Order: sequence, then structure tokens, then C-alpha cells
Amino acid sequence: MKNKFEAKYYYRAACAIILIAVAVSMFAYVWIPFVSDHNQTNHLTGFGNIGMSLGLYAIVYAFSGYRFRAFIIGDERKASIIAAQIVTLIVTDITEIFISLAILGEFRFFWMITWRYFLLGCVQAVVNGLITVLMVSGYRSIFPPYQILEIHGDADNGLREKMNAVFYKFHVKDSIHYSTADIDKKIRDYDAVLINDIPAVNKNDIVKFCFEQDKRVYITPKISDILVKSSLDVNLFDTPVYLCRNDGITTAELFCKRAFDLIASLAALIILSPLFLVTAIAIKKEDGGPVFFRQERCTVGGKRFMIVKFRSMIVNAEADGRTHPAGEDDDRITKVGKVIRAARIDELPQEVLSCLRDNPRMTNANLIEKIGKSQRTITRILATLKGKGLIVRVGSNKAGYWQVV
Repeated sequence: MKNKFEAKYYYRAACAIILIAVAVSMFAYVWIPFVSDHNQTNHLTGFGNIGMSLGLYAIVYAFSGYRFRAFIIGDERKASIIAAQIVTLIVTDITEIFISLAILGEFRFFWMITWRYFLLGCVQAVVNGLITVLMVSGYRSIFPPYQILEIHGDADNGLREKMNAVFYKFHVKDSIHYSTADIDKKIRDYDAVLINDIPAVNKNDIVKFCFEQDKRVYITPKISDILVKSSLDVNLFDTPVYLCRNDGITTAELFCKRAFDLIASLAALIILSPLFLVTAIAIKKEDGGPVFFRQERCTVGGKRFMIVKFRSMIVNAEADGRTHPAGEDDDRITKVGKVIRAARIDELPQEVLSCLRDNPRMTNANLIEKIGKSQRTITRILATLKGKGLIVRVGSNKAGYWQVV
């Protein structure tokens, strides 16, 4: 099993090397002729200087790619990896403009270099994007999805169906209750285990057993798990101790955060307005239905508000008001919807509006009604988390724990 996982890492490393080599080669095709024609010192075309220039480009590209997760082949959707590649190339080529000017020692070449690198970035985005698609397809054909055993509690949260919708990565083959006998024997027959909302005592035992058996574990976290995730190590004793400060962020930090939200969201609204217009026209032209999809959500304190997304599914796809997770091949998704969902364009309006209105995007309002008494407890905890700034700092976005639920 361990060799199987290691092979995936080797595959990703090889893909990263290829992507870096392709990007550097295209950069060399632009840089070497330019520096040969503008060699002011007669030393810039030497092997050492050319090697230094290409090496710096490779380092910036590799570091940016690592930071933006552009080399995680097989771990993300194709669209997400391609988007990460594009961002990586933008950052790298902009950085390289100033590196090139420093090497040339002449700022008067700024515009000459800028338009060349702009065209270079466009070509690199297309070429590396196509290579990425081939790499991801190769990864999926070589490495089948994990065969997963779900160990669940008493509540059914539909997580199995959500994971199986990502068919190229997960296959939750079987599902058993945590009280089932001989769980240890069943775990041995699978690549990984999904621990889905079970008591902490049982969870700890299963996690330890999976560690011994070199089995991967996916866990749905409790609020306490998320709080501990942001803790610090205290290395003053021979006993491991974690520190959860729980002191939140200061008023000045909250002010800076809100100011940044407003500035960034307004800038995004202006920059993305052409994209929004094209998307709206495409949606309207396809079936004549509404451009936007609206749904009631709840935020901190039980406050209700309407999210606004570009409609990517047929009209009345969720007429009952409930959220129905859609897989990549869902027949409710329109032709335009497949494109905007793959590129995450459908989410952009609500992300911008959430920042403007300061509404952390949380869960469907219908789920609140099902939660009943627990809703007041969860809302109170979320309000506390927001007040302490923890919703902003933990989890994948502003929604924090609730988005995980």
C-alpha cells in the first residue's frame, strides 16, 4: 500500500519537473534572443549569465507553483490545477520582468520586456494547460480512486454521495456503523477509511489502528478539532502540550480586515465586470432563463440572507429549496453551466457580495430548521468564533466550521 502512495508522489514530481522545464524553455526562447540584441556589457550572453537567468526563472516558477498548488496533479479538479498554473505563470512572469531589468541594468527596456512576457505568459498558459490536462488524465488512468470504507454514526449527512461524486478520486465502496463487530478486519480490505461523525472514543481507536496498518483516514471534524488545529506547540516539558490562545484578533486587525474586504471586493467587481457580462449573456442566450440563482442561507447569529450565483443548472433544479450536490455528469447542468462550474465562475458573484456585505457564507436555511435545538448552540458557538476571529483563520474560507458541516 505504501508503495502505491509513493508512486503517486513520484508521478507528481515528474510532472512538476516537466512543467517547469517547458515553462523555462519557452522563457529561454524569448529571453536569449532579446538579451543577445541588447547586450550592453557584452557579458550577458555567456553560459554563466544565461544559466543564472534561466535558473532564477525556474526557482520563481517552482516556488510560486508550490505555493499555489499548481503541481498537485490528481489531487484537484483539472480546472483548479489549470487555474493554479495560470496564476503561477502570471506571478512568475511579472517577477521576471524586474529580474530581467536588473540583469540588463536598463529600465528603458521595461515596455519592450513587458509586452514580450505578456505574450509569453499567454502561450505558456495554453501549452502548460494542455500538458496539465494530459497529465491529470494519465494520473486517473494509472491510479484508480481509493477504495474507501465509511464508518458512520447515527446521523446521515450524505457525505458518501458527495465523495462518490468526485469519482476520479474517491470510491466509498461500503458503509458500516461504528458499532459493527470486527471493524478491524473490514478496514484491512480497503485503501482508506472515512470516519463520519462518530463518538470521539471510537474515532480515536480507529485512527490508531489505521496508523498501525498504514491506512489513510478521512475525518469529519468536530468544532474542538478545528480549534485545536490552530494551536501552538509548548515545548517546555517532556509531555506534549498544545496551546489554544482563544484570544481572537484585535479591533485594529478587524478594521484592516474589513477595509481589505471592501477594497478587494470592489476591485474584483470592476476587473471581473467584463467576465460577468459575457457569462450573463451566455446563460440568458442558452435557455432564456434567469441569469442568477438565488437561495436563502444563514450566517452568524441565525441571520438570513440571499446568496447570488450565476445559474449553472436548469431552471427550478432545486425548486424544493434543498441543496442537491451535483456531480460532473449531472444532467441538470446546462452547457454554459459545465464551463462556468469547471472554472468556478458561477461562485464569483456570491464571493464578491459576501465580502461587501460581510456575510460569511454558511449553510442552507433548511438545514437550520432540521437541526432544531442544536441550531441555537451552534449559532452561539459560531458567533463566538467570529468574535474571536477564528472563523477567518481556520477552515478553507470565511465559512469556517459551518462550511465543513
